[in-house]
Amino acid sequence: MGQVLVRNLGDHTINRLKAIAKLHHRSLEGELREILNNVAGGHPHRRDLLSKVDAIKQELTGLWQADSTTLIREDRDR
Repeated sequence: MGQVLVRNLGDHTINRLKAIAKLHHRSLEGELREILNNVAGGHPHRRDLLSKVDAIKQELTGLWQADSTTLIREDRDR
């Protein structure tokens, strides 16, 4: 595995990253590893997930669109 050294980060940035790491119960190094893995493709990006959701919505459009009021009325009438 490789190593990366990042120089000249501002104190505010480092303190903010430490706070985020603490919230996630990780060390600063562990939090930075998670952030970098996510950005580099370890996990899907939010926009990619949203585009998949939109594609699924498009596929389902028209397959079954009933008004819930109508369904409730039909059920009560039975």
